[in-house]
Amino acid sequence: MVELETPELDSVFHALGDSTRRRMLGELAQGERTVGQLAEPFSISLAAASKHIKALENAGLIHREVRGRTHHCRLAPGPLAGAHQWLSFYERFWTDRLDVLERLLRQEDERQPPAPEETPPLTPQNGDDP
Repeated sequence: MVELETPELDSVFHALGDSTRRRMLGELAQGERTVGQLAEPFSISLAAASKHIKALENAGLIHREVRGRTHHCRLAPGPLAGAHQWLSFYERFWTDRLDVLERLLRQEDERQPPAPEETPPLTPQNGDDP
């Protein structure tokens, strides 16, 4: 069973719960970026970008390094493994449940007699009135 209540998992899902942060992670998967480069596609201030980056840092999903006056960020995918493990457990759970449902529906279909074929309605031909 996957550990359900860990502060690390909570912070990872909190960080992933925001579309801006997910897109930032996607950018970082392509390589290192500065805070300015991460903020640019969103038309947000550096202060707003910094708040998103802080949430990603708190989750352990990125590392930030200061070089001079520039902050460089890179992806730290390790904590995603725990989230993946947690999600995989529930993926198996739902796959098993849906397999059972499919089997039950197929059994039910096999027990029912086939529906009689419908005959097409008669239509008047050659200007005949019904």
